[in-house]
Amino acid sequence: MTDVETTTLGPPSVCQEAGAENQMVRDLLGRIGDKWSLMIIGALHKGPLRFSALQQVVGGISQRMLTLNLRQLQRDGLLTRTVYPEVPPRVEYELTELAHGLLAPVLQLVNWVADNADLVRKHREIYDAEQGGTA
Repeated sequence: MTDVETTTLGPPSVCQEAGAENQMVRDLLGRIGDKWSLMIIGALHKGPLRFSALQQVVGGISQRMLTLNLRQLQRDGLLTRTVYPEVPPRVEYELTELAHGLLAPVLQLVNWVADNADLVRKHREIYDAEQGGTA
């Protein structure tokens, strides 16, 4: 019989660092990992949208929640807000170059979810049945 050494991969070194840089990483992961932020970024990937169109495309988001998320994404440099001097004023939101660099992994994640949603649902049903119906 041979000895088998089991190795587990630890978290990336950036997650082991203490201080402000680690906090920034957690903050940004929280922002871009938030469901509304991902939906907004995905909705804007084809080009700029007005607030009402964006709310319609995202679906299920309140006006207040959309406003808060748009402000946070703008603060993080992921989108721009352009106000056109018209009557009534027209406001459009658009992804920045920084956000365009995020599009590929975000869209890959969205595609993974779409491709695997049924399988995850089946696993949940099996798990719930084994646990007596409690999740």
